[in-house]
Amino acid sequence: MLWAVMDVQQALSDLTEISSQIQAAVVFDGQGQVSGSTLTDPGRAAGLVRVAAELLSAAEGLRSGSSALTQMEVATSEGSVFVVRDGDTSLVATTGGNPTVGLVFYDLKSALRSIKAKPAPARKPAARKKAAATPKKKTAARKTSTRKKPDAP
Repeated sequence: MLWAVMDVQQALSDLTEISSQIQAAVVFDGQGQVSGSTLTDPGRAAGLVRVAAELLSAAEGLRSGSSALTQMEVATSEGSVFVVRDGDTSLVATTGGNPTVGLVFYDLKSALRSIKAKPAPARKPAARKKAAATPKKKTAARKTSTRKKPDAP
């Protein structure tokens, strides 16, 4: 399947359009730098990223095993905070109470994949095969002289 790299803001717009449960979403990197947000206030977006980073740090400390933490949900009676990450890129989202957890995770991961997707390498145009030149028929060339022959005596 061919995945096209999508603009972060377009991916977030598509996410909130297909998932009515998501109230806010922010994409950020490992240093907490915001790449895109559904929030109009940059301060609120940065605050949500700080909370997500703190939650990820706490969850990393609790996990057992060596596999990387790729998703988490923190739920309260008022709503949930979801975080999904792939490498250095993370997406945090908030929902109201009682979200459909599996569906929210699916939508968030799809959005993150659309942002992180590698474009298919540009294909080189196929070399055109030169059609075999059809040999031209050689025809006997007739030379016609425009000079008159002298009249015979």
